[in-house]
Amino acid sequence: MRWNRIIGICLIVLLFGVGRSWAQQRVVKNLTTFDDKKIHFGFTLGINVMDFSLEHYNTLGESPWIVPEDYSNITTKRNLAGLIPATKLRADVKDYSPGFTVGMVSSLRLSPSLNLRFVPGLSFGQRKLFYIDLTQNIAKETIVQYLDGDPSQFYKVKSTYMDFPLLLKYKSSRLINYRPYVIAGGAMRVDLAKSKGDDLVQLKKTGFYLEAGIGLDSYLQFFRLSTELKISIGLTDVLKRNYQDEATVLYSKAFKQVRADMVTLSFHFE
Repeated sequence: MRWNRIIGICLIVLLFGVGRSWAQQRVVKNLTTFDDKKIHFGFTLGINVMDFSLEHYNTLGESPWIVPEDYSNITTKRNLAGLIPATKLRADVKDYSPGFTVGMVSSLRLSPSLNLRFVPGLSFGQRKLFYIDLTQNIAKETIVQYLDGDPSQFYKVKSTYMDFPLLLKYKSSRLINYRPYVIAGGAMRVDLAKSKGDDLVQLKKTGFYLEAGIGLDSYLQFFRLSTELKISIGLTDVLKRNYQDEATVLYSKAFKQVRADMVTLSFHFE
């Protein structure tokens, strides 16, 4: 994800710069025994951005998932026999769209600076895919016209995830009422969104993810507010391949692998 590094660097500078300035203020400490609790709970609200990491076959003819029966009827109708196997079809995510995340927080104290956190929740979002035909000897509109669409058209892939992340949270020393931290761990997600038979891309229900992030605990008078930026990187191929639709099969089987990624800005209330 091209913009993750920029976001991460900016937030690190912001969080630790602000934390350092706050630490220099002379204020009364809030919730002085909060971190001594063995277990505590809360809830979380957040904004997410979903992405795909896409790996393509060089040409459609190299895809083991495509057989002549997949395009024989299409080529016969449009007199394009022999051209489709040589087609170089590519896709990318266009115009990142913000989504919404909500969940519960449960935290187990392992040591003064280390916690084990389980944060189950729901994440709603979508990706916008657009396709490009890179083949030099085929008209630009050839592939797109299988769906009778505009070459500039994008296609929405919606997801509603049940999130099951298990994370380790390592905290620095407390700076009066602020405490920076880092998190790392893994997650399983179950996609509850229903795919239609004519969708360009259908996703598997279950996927596994590697997660890492940074945050800042703010100890307020009655509760602790944690601001956290987390990156979730897909580890498994989530492309569903066990369907056959003459009009769309070339769009999905052009992929070697599709991994789902996500960035989430969360606000934990504990």
